[in-house]
Amino acid sequence: MKSVLLCAIALMANATAYADENPTDSLSISKNVNLDEVVVSATRVSSRMPIAYSELSRTELTKRNDGQSVPFLLSLTPSVVSTSDDGAGIGYTGFRIRGTDAARINVTMNGVPVNDSESHGVFWVNMPDIVSSVDNIQIQRGAGTSMNGGAAFGATVALQTLAPSLEPYFEYSTSAGSFNTMRNTVKGGTGLLNNHFVFDARYSVINSDGFIDRANTNMQSYFVSGAYYVGSTLIKLQTFGSAEKTYQAWNGVPSYMLDKNSEHYNRTYNSCGEYYVDGVTKYYDNQTDNYWQRHYHLMASHVLNQHWSMNATLHYTQGEGYYEDYRNNQRLRNYKLPIIEGSADRTDLIRRKWLDNDFYGIIYNTTYKSEGLDMTFGAAANRYEGYHFGRVMWSKEAPILPDPNYEYYRNKGVKDDYNAFAKATYLFSRLFSGYADVQYRGIDYSIKGSDDKAGDNVDINKNWNFLNPKAGINFHSGGHRAFASFAMANREPTRKNFTEAADYERPTHETLFDYELGYTFTHPTFSLGANLYYMDYDNQLILSGKISEIGEALTTNIKDSYRTGIELTAGVRIVKQLTWSGNATFSRNRIKGFTEYVDDWDTGGQVENYIGSTNIALSPDVVANSVFEFSTGAFSAGFNSQYVGRQYLDNTSSKRHSLDAYFISNLRVGYVFFPRFMKEVSLDVAVNNIFNEKYESNGWVYSYYSGGERGFEDGIFTQAGTNAMARLTFKF
Repeated sequence: MKSVLLCAIALMANATAYADENPTDSLSISKNVNLDEVVVSATRVSSRMPIAYSELSRTELTKRNDGQSVPFLLSLTPSVVSTSDDGAGIGYTGFRIRGTDAARINVTMNGVPVNDSESHGVFWVNMPDIVSSVDNIQIQRGAGTSMNGGAAFGATVALQTLAPSLEPYFEYSTSAGSFNTMRNTVKGGTGLLNNHFVFDARYSVINSDGFIDRANTNMQSYFVSGAYYVGSTLIKLQTFGSAEKTYQAWNGVPSYMLDKNSEHYNRTYNSCGEYYVDGVTKYYDNQTDNYWQRHYHLMASHVLNQHWSMNATLHYTQGEGYYEDYRNNQRLRNYKLPIIEGSADRTDLIRRKWLDNDFYGIIYNTTYKSEGLDMTFGAAANRYEGYHFGRVMWSKEAPILPDPNYEYYRNKGVKDDYNAFAKATYLFSRLFSGYADVQYRGIDYSIKGSDDKAGDNVDINKNWNFLNPKAGINFHSGGHRAFASFAMANREPTRKNFTEAADYERPTHETLFDYELGYTFTHPTFSLGANLYYMDYDNQLILSGKISEIGEALTTNIKDSYRTGIELTAGVRIVKQLTWSGNATFSRNRIKGFTEYVDDWDTGGQVENYIGSTNIALSPDVVANSVFEFSTGAFSAGFNSQYVGRQYLDNTSSKRHSLDAYFISNLRVGYVFFPRFMKEVSLDVAVNNIFNEKYESNGWVYSYYSGGERGFEDGIFTQAGTNAMARLTFKF
């Protein structure tokens, strides 16, 4: 790894030296934009590639950015379903695309992987208000193009940060709304200094009580960028990070509390931190998640000539944090605590589970562009090192702890992830172009140490070598575009798949065969499109119905499963001031032959129930969006609606264990003032769920047999009714 980093530094130095020997007398805005595009060109797709994709521009992101996390800003794009633990879209949030969860969605920031190397997930709570520093977001559905990090099994989400502003500016934005939600953002830039240097910075604070009881969130984030332009070279250093403290709302609301006729009816109930003193229910004040994360990206891009350009990025992410919780009636041996003869072997206690990790590496690519041929060659090498450890902070009745920071487990995960790819788009004729893409990816992963389960030690060493090919053909004529493509992708299991599975249930990697067929037509006054997909999985890791202690479902390999559907899009300019756009996905998400394993509390074993063909959990068959946009002069307004079909909480297709379909609508209005003493003042008001729909967007269920009867435990993530946010922005 060290030699790779030294080579990257040498490449950056050579690019700068070349530029110094070949200076230009002036810097144009177009050159600035082109150089920044070199940084992300290897990870993005264009209309010449046979891939289904959507883009959110800076203008669209600014309109929607009223404090909610990225998943909710993406919710109007095809096949996306968003959810939040707090019910208001702030703090712990997530999304699914084509029914695929975030652990199988590849997310990058300027080409740098964002997904956690071990869990494969993306924790947007650690990136609050990142959209205030993002220029655009591209969502590639399906296997997408070759990216850095894990393979995409449902979609790729590529974020591109704002290009340095050549003009000085200052901006202050403040938002306030329901659930005591507040957001304050300050950002500014120096503009171009001495014809070479540009500096930009942002600082944000977001606080909210959340819709769910005690789901309060306190988040801070920053973004700082410094860029140096010389000739055809750009060197840019970016750092961004955050600190968050969030009260846990991981359990959801038990379904019996959602019956309006029940005496227990309570859509905001939160069981996290609940304990009892003399029969009185209390809640632990510090039942919180605490995490600090810092990212550093050093990027160098250089345009060699009209055909060739190159980019190299050194990156480092440092994260550390813990969650603390009150645990009722715990076995001492589970925490490796001594049992004194004659005393109880259980106690209430408070614990902290820590993660201290580092992620670093080098990404390099070279691009060639001519009138008929675009080629990109790239490679990356990344390493992740994560320390997992837990401490007992206090116990009610147990013996005195061995020391104030008593550790009951500690293990280390190390993951080396390296890849190389080549992809090309070739224009066969005025109408047809072909696309080919092949990636080699290698992974070495180890976990060693003691586990958080009593007496368990972890000693895992795994290696994978994947070849991921993609190919397709694209037709272009006037406003017509049609394409057909095939892609293959492979993904390794997550850390949890190893640590929470029995030895005889060790998971294997999963493989996706993705077939896509699409058509779009674009006209100045209207557009329409259709995309057919068939995603065939071999050994897909599927929800098992069991749940971990923080509300995450366990998975197991299923031999045959698939997702197939059609994504429809349309748009029309009704009059000059009014437009409508919409999309709808109709899909089937099935396991071909499924056997359910249910715990039997009476025997200590499991009961097998063969179900056969069944729905994949949390994969609605219908997702649809409608967006009206009105604009005249300084006034603008938008009205959008979303319909999400029934979602099953497990793989049994049981209506009893499912979420009802829901239909929600949101309204936004805005006005821009142009006073003499500043550039502009804008006022925006957003009213979410304007018709006060009572709905749930996510959940889990655990089934068992007891006394010969089928029982279950569940948690449903209820979302807020009508709520509002107002935003005031001053630009200088």
